[in-house]
This record gives sequence, C-alpha cells and structure tokens, in this order.
Amino acid sequence: MLDEAIVKQLQPGAKVRVWERIKEGDKERQSPFEGIIIARKHGVQPGATFTVRTILQEVGVEKVYPIHSPNIAKIEVVVPQKKVRRSKLYYLRDLSNKKVREKLKVSM
Repeated sequence: MLDEAIVKQLQPGAKVRVWERIKEGDKERQSPFEGIIIARKHGVQPGATFTVRTILQEVGVEKVYPIHSPNIAKIEVVVPQKKVRRSKLYYLRDLSNKKVREKLKVSM
C-alpha cells in the first residue's frame, strides 16, 4: 500500500519514478519507470489509476498504473506538480520534448 501523502502528490504535471516489481521465473526484481503524470482517474477508489508518459529511444511510452497495485514497490516524486490548467495533459502527446520542457518547466 502506498502512503497517503504520496498519493496526494500524484497529480498531472508531476514528474515521478515508479518502481515496478517484475517476476522472472522464480526471481523478482524492481525496475524504475520515470516520466510525467498526464492523467489521474477515479480519485482514491479501488480502481483508481494514473498514467505516466516518457520518451524512450525517440518513441513515446505511456503506462497506466493502478494506485493500489501490489506490483508497485514504491513511487518517488522527483519534481512536484507544476501549475497546470488542465486535469488531463493529453496534449503533451503531440509536443516535442523541448515544447514539453517549456510548458511544464521540467525535463522529460
């Protein structure tokens, strides 16, 4: 379970590092995924999710995480939420890295 203080910081415009638990055979490891939250849905209900977007090898990658998932080891808020005027930042999909940095004042 995640701490309530962390869950409150998971807002669109925040840059986060999500540590996922990955099972490979009988071994388990943790893998980080770092990006900007572009959407948060369903509040704090059991089915609540947040979407993280980043660019890896010049390809945009988005992952949708359930907030209450046991596969999330921990979440680090790298840069807190910047002032954004929308609750869903889907328009970032069409922008270049440079334009995203200018709009949100964070690095991708």
